[in-house]
Amino acid sequence: MERNKNILIIGDMPGYGKMGLAGMLPILSNMGHSIYNLPTSLVSNNFDYGKFSMLDTTRYMEETIQVWKELGFQFDCITTGFLASAAQVDLLRDFIDSQRKEDFLVVTDPIMGDGGKLYNGSTRETVENMRRLIGAADVIVPNLTEGEFLTGLFQGEENLSASQVRQVLDGLLHCGPKSAVITSGREAETGRHVVWGFDGDTGEYFTVPYRFIRAHFPGTGDIFTSLLTGQLLEGRTLPQAVKKAVELLERLIFMEQDVAERNNGIRIEKYLSVLTG
Repeated sequence: MERNKNILIIGDMPGYGKMGLAGMLPILSNMGHSIYNLPTSLVSNNFDYGKFSMLDTTRYMEETIQVWKELGFQFDCITTGFLASAAQVDLLRDFIDSQRKEDFLVVTDPIMGDGGKLYNGSTRETVENMRRLIGAADVIVPNLTEGEFLTGLFQGEENLSASQVRQVLDGLLHCGPKSAVITSGREAETGRHVVWGFDGDTGEYFTVPYRFIRAHFPGTGDIFTSLLTGQLLEGRTLPQAVKKAVELLERLIFMEQDVAERNNGIRIEKYLSVLTG
């Protein structure tokens, strides 16, 4: 498989902090790909600081996509993250459809909430919009909270049984994506922290356990998405890609766990050699 792919990352761009585009760009670029970006919003800093300023870039997106279409720009992979408005959903679905070709990959992280609740600014309308967007994806990577809101199942639950997980995964797949990966869950039967998934290529459900480290960093979901995308583009199966992405993210968190200032996110550039090791 050709190493260098044209990847378009769509998401928020912070001025300060390693989340969204700032977290994903260095990782996928370091993997040897040609990286392009389309910001859905400009954000002053990570939301964890408690105060921020945000600029909705919908009009810029509309104008940019029109120019790109006129110039005939093509991408091999598109990832989508935080969206700032309902209008962006329709815009991106149409653009993704215009890019469809053989071996085209769309990875969507329906960023809306965590810890059993929606983020500030996210609403029921946001949930409905994300349901429409994930239908255009090949692989979706919601955390457990987002998976529960998207399906309306077991909301607020942190521990799910195997049968409950299958219900949530099946509910997500009913929205249209080919494959689904749920991060940040716990098995009710064992108490293990795990990532659950369904591989649309094989029709198999799978589980990948991970070591839970008590250190919260903003942007870890963006890091996971970029690592997973990179592994898929290298030809790994979805379970293999999830396992490798989990291992690498776990290593990053372990190395950063004693840092005093965590709101800024993981210092990704410092560990790029680790991610390719």
